[in-house]
Amino acid sequence: MAAPRSPPRARERERSRAPAAGSDQVHSWTLATSQALDTIWRMAKGFVMLAVSFLVAAVRYFRRLHLYSGHKLKWWIGYLQRKFKRNLSVEAEVDLLSYCAREWKGETPRTKLMRKAYEELFWRHHIKCVRQVKRDNYDALRSVLFQIFSQGISFPSWMKEKDIVKLPEKLLFSQGCNWIQQYSFGPEKYTGSNVFGKLRKCVELLKTQWTEFNGIRDYHKRGSMCNTLFSDAILEYKLYEALKFIMLYQVTEVYEQMKTKKVIPSLFRLLFSRETSSDPLSFMMNHLNSIGDTCGLEQIDMFILGYSLEVKIKVFRLFKFNSRDFEVCYPEEPLRDWPEISLLTENDCHYHIPVF
Repeated sequence: MAAPRSPPRARERERSRAPAAGSDQVHSWTLATSQALDTIWRMAKGFVMLAVSFLVAAVRYFRRLHLYSGHKLKWWIGYLQRKFKRNLSVEAEVDLLSYCAREWKGETPRTKLMRKAYEELFWRHHIKCVRQVKRDNYDALRSVLFQIFSQGISFPSWMKEKDIVKLPEKLLFSQGCNWIQQYSFGPEKYTGSNVFGKLRKCVELLKTQWTEFNGIRDYHKRGSMCNTLFSDAILEYKLYEALKFIMLYQVTEVYEQMKTKKVIPSLFRLLFSRETSSDPLSFMMNHLNSIGDTCGLEQIDMFILGYSLEVKIKVFRLFKFNSRDFEVCYPEEPLRDWPEISLLTENDCHYHIPVF
């Protein structure tokens, strides 16, 4: 028996329901795919953002590390340079006119005067170079002693006859100079019963170094030794204090001669005529003790220094250019056989070494 046939309307509804079901299935697949792609994109975007953030942080870190390392490296380089570089108190030779052009720029009257003075040194006195000397209250003593050592100048005649190491005790025991205990070592301002021991060590160092330099005939070797010695501040200051004491000893000796009515050099008559240096004690307290501390050498001190070391100190006073005081000598009337050393100054306070 044949199955009953569906009515036409029922068949039409079944046909229309079948495509709708297929469309829903496609839509669900599309939605799922879109959601999956959106999830993957969000994950990829988050990963990329994380990677970029990490990269930026890494760049900033390494940049800071680079700056920090560069700063520390620069500090260490500077430290090592300061540690191992010789701090020369007398610098190497530089061209005189180049030095003048660098130091004296402009068109002021003083600048023009100084340039003319340097040109005078270059063309008339044949000074081609200059050695700059460290600016402090020892620079006159430094300039003189450097040239004595570098030129190999021998001891003064009176030093060859006496043991200068024993001079501090000689002043105390032979001449009764108890006041020497008030001697001041420049900025140290040391006084006391042990002053004789300190002075003895200073004078002994001066004698040893002077003997060593005088025994070297090679000019370049003496120059190399000067560079070594004049880069040691502690040794330098001991030598300068020894020179100060030598000056004091000579003042004391001449003062004793004056008391016995002996003829003394005119420069010492001028020294003792001043109220502040009427005797060795006042000279030491009012003048000598300040050298190296608050002041350098005055002109009268330059006379005494030249006399004590038996050297003719010629000084070119550039600020006195075109006057009779442009070129002066300390002492004014040295003995003929005294060696000559030269200094130049722009203000009578600080000195440099001219090189002929």
